Parts: sequence; C-alpha cells; structure tokens
Amino acid sequence: MLDLRDVTIRRGDDRLFAPLTCRVAPGRPLTVMGPSGAGKSSLLAWLTGVLPAGLAGEGEVLLDGAPVLDLPAHRRRLGILFQDDLLFPHMTVGENVAFGQPPNVGGGPDRAARRSRIEQALARVELVGFADRDPSTLSGGERARVALLRVLLSEPRALLLDEPFSKLDMTLRDRFRSLVFQSATHLPVLLVSHDAQDSVAADGDVLELRPIQGHGRNC
Repeated sequence: MLDLRDVTIRRGDDRLFAPLTCRVAPGRPLTVMGPSGAGKSSLLAWLTGVLPAGLAGEGEVLLDGAPVLDLPAHRRRLGILFQDDLLFPHMTVGENVAFGQPPNVGGGPDRAARRSRIEQALARVELVGFADRDPSTLSGGERARVALLRVLLSEPRALLLDEPFSKLDMTLRDRFRSLVFQSATHLPVLLVSHDAQDSVAADGDVLELRPIQGHGRNC
C-alpha cells in the first residue's frame, strides 16, 4: 500500500497544487491527470528523491505503513518508467535488464542463475533470444518492454509511471499498457498522464491535479 498524506510541491512560498491525500492499493492503479505545469512529474520526482533544485516537497509518504522520505533514493524501492526508455547504449539488452536486478538473486554471484532469470523474463514479454542484442537494433515497443523488465527485476515495492506510453504509436501503446498493468497487479501503481485512455486502461481511480491554491484533495 502506498499512502500520500497532505502531500504538495512548493516553489518558494507557492504551492504547485493543493495538498492531497491518497491511498494506492495493489491492483487498483491511481491515474493523476492535469495540464502541463500542474506538478504531476514533480510529484513523482519528489517521491523518488530526484526533485530538481528550486522545488521542495512536503507531506508524508508511507509504503506498507513505513515512511520512505527519510530513506536515500536507492533504498526507497520505488520503480519508475519514464516517457523515454533510458536504456544504456553501451550495454546489451540482457545487461540492461540485469542492471536493476538485486545482487543476491540466484545465489549471489552465480552468473548462470542470473542469466537464466533474465532469459525467462525476456521470454515473458516475447523477446526470446534478445539478451545479447544491441539496444539500438530494437523497435520502440521492444525498447519499452526491456525498460519495463529492468524496473520489475529490481523488485520495487511500488511502480510509478511518468507518461511511459506517450511516445508509442497507438497499436503499440495499447499492447504496452496492457503489459504494464498486467505485470504490476501485485504492486501499488501511480500513473501520471495527459491521456484519458491511460486511465481507462489502468481501470482504477483518477485524480485531476490542477495548479491552484486551496484545501486538500482526497482520493
């Protein structure tokens, strides 16, 4: 369970949005929508510990009942997918997938066990035999699937989505939406988007975020 309590982002003395309180449960994604500048991506950046200078977050964030904001970014275990896949060009597909994998998986340094896990993961997203491929040879949809696997194999406790479907064509977008939400039914999922079809595919709750002053919003 991901809980946000009286959360907002400030630029100086000004709030980007009214404080919000939300509970995001596994299997019930929350889609946060709103115009550019409303603070949607800034909210995710704050949650993951990478909020740009000049902005500050406030409020309380709990993951499975434990506070996360006092943890360093790499220990929060919040997986995130962006608009861009951000694959490492100097690594193979398999190496990209393995980058997020905890080092103790498969008996510590057992490379065979790690390789087997990577190949099994690739097979689940119809990328059998792709482990040694160069990311530059992949299509947009294939790159998106590799980015998803990299996040999921890091074993996150919640999944954050920063418009990861927006750069795919409509056919690929529908398939990738289904893949993401089916792969993350065991996780709290927080999606920010401009596209109403994303919220339809998520089949969860929707919060409209607006850049206004005012009282807290609940979801």
